Parts: sequence; C-alpha cells; structure tokens
Amino acid sequence: MSSSVASSPAARRAFDWRLRFGLLSLVWGFSFLFMKVGTESFAPFQVTLGRLVFGTAVVAVAMAVKRERLPRGTWTWVHLTVAGFLLNALPFSLFAFSELTIPSSLAGICNATSPLWGMALSLIALSEDRPTRRRVAGLGIGFLGVLTVLGVWQGFHGLDVTGTALALLASLSYPVGWIYVRRTLAGSSHSHLSLTGAQLGLATAQLAVVTPLFTSMPGGFPVVPLLAVAALGILGTGLAFLIQYDLVAEVGPTTAQMVTYFTPVIATAAGVALLGESLSWSTPVGAAIVLAGAALTQARPGATTGTAEPARRTRKRDKATT
Repeated sequence: MSSSVASSPAARRAFDWRLRFGLLSLVWGFSFLFMKVGTESFAPFQVTLGRLVFGTAVVAVAMAVKRERLPRGTWTWVHLTVAGFLLNALPFSLFAFSELTIPSSLAGICNATSPLWGMALSLIALSEDRPTRRRVAGLGIGFLGVLTVLGVWQGFHGLDVTGTALALLASLSYPVGWIYVRRTLAGSSHSHLSLTGAQLGLATAQLAVVTPLFTSMPGGFPVVPLLAVAALGILGTGLAFLIQYDLVAEVGPTTAQMVTYFTPVIATAAGVALLGESLSWSTPVGAAIVLAGAALTQARPGATTGTAEPARRTRKRDKATT
C-alpha cells in the first residue's frame, strides 16, 4: 500500500509536466499568430504594451497568491531594468514590427535561432562555457539552416529583408539578455517569481513611456485583434513564464528548453492553417536544419536532465522567451 501511494504522485508529476510542456509549446507557437492578428489593427508598440500589461497582471496575481514581495536593492532594480529591456521590451517590439511585413510562420522560425546566437555569444562572453566540436558543428549547421530559410541562392528573392532582420535581431536579444542576467543576478537571493514580476513591470513602464511618443490613439478597438493582444499577454507572456520556470524546477533546464524545438513547428502550422500564409519548400527544410543545429549547440558531455543541480543553477537566472 505504501509503495502505491509513493508511486502515485510520481506518476502524476510525470503526466503533469508533459501536459505543461505541450501547453507551453502551443502557447509560444500561437504567440506569433496573435502578434500578426494584433498588428492588423494596432501599432507594434501598442501590441507590445498590451502584451506586457496583461502578462505583468498575470504574474502579479501569482505573486499575490504566493505572497511574494518585490526584490530590494538599487542595483538589483538597475539590472532588472536592463533585463526587462533585453528580454522583453526590445524583442517583443522587434517581433511585432517584423510581422508587419513577414509571415508569422517565418517570425516563429527566426525565433528558433536564439540558441544559435546564444552559443556564439557564450564563446565570447562566458569563459566557463567551453566549446566542443559537436557544439561548433551545430552552430555551423544552424546558420546553414538560416540561409536555407532565407533562400540565399535566390538572392533573397520575394523575402522582406528588413522584417526578417528585425525578427533575427529579436532572437539575438534573448541570449544577450540571458548572459547579462547570468553575470549580474545569478547570485540573487530573491525568488525567480519576484524577479520576473519586477522585470515585466519595468519592461511595461518602458513601453508605457515609448508608445505615446511614437503612436497615436487607435481609432477603435476591434474585438478580434484586442482578444489576440490579450491572449498574447495572458497566455504567451504571463502564463508561459510561470509554466516555464515550473518546468525547469521539476525536470531541469535541458528538458524544459526543448520546447524551443516545437515552437516554430506550431507557429508555422498555425500561420498556414489559420492565416493562409504561403509556404515554400525552403522554409520547413531550413527550419529543420536550424533546429538540428540548435539541438547540437545545446549538447553537453555528461549532461543529465531533471537533476537538482541544473535546476538550482537555472532558477538563479531570470530567463524569458516568446
């Protein structure tokens, strides 16, 4: 009897994390569709501001339920201000602007290059993160995939270079932010929920200042685009952040970050099926190559998943994605 009682919670946990993993993949995959629908009626900065307002509200409720307090310390808030810009305000805005001219499916695929940028930057910025032949090979394969997606042999014919460049810059912003957080907030005694709440609040404040300077009040608030922005914030930011950190704590960062490989697949399927976006052969083929390269860059000798030590290290980092 005691053995069955002991095994039951473990079985429930195994089912629960897989369910949450799938939910996170869906939420982040559909985020690019939500952005596309939102930008049909609202300016990109307005979409980003709405996303941050709704997302911050979700995390604030979670903090209130768990009775979490905002972090203290001047330098902690300075670092969180930079983190909020690099991990939220900047990439969210860049993706929103990019989707004015490129399909949501392409934006989702560009997002998958984030591990490649992270690998390249870590070789420079993180001396403890030593390269291996496999990871360097993954970097080369991944960028070959990027060139395939872009159709470089055609001279980028039919591709909006500006929109694609903005999406790639957005994906670059994430690892820059992660490295900054790792260097400045890794030793913080505050919980990840507290740090995330403050970071999102600061990013919201940044967009609240910028948005009125570059946009005018919308002429109306159409229901579908408004719901898309609300879903983008509530699901794609607030709920996604809570699920992501919960997954890292339960199964470890290696398993949790594999959601990155499902996001572009869902984003592409949603864009083609629901928005009628066109898809050439080079897009899915290039995306597959990108994901293969990204997987290799994340490979580490002797790495294990679900251990306490990786989860403990990762909980010290304030990490966020689309």
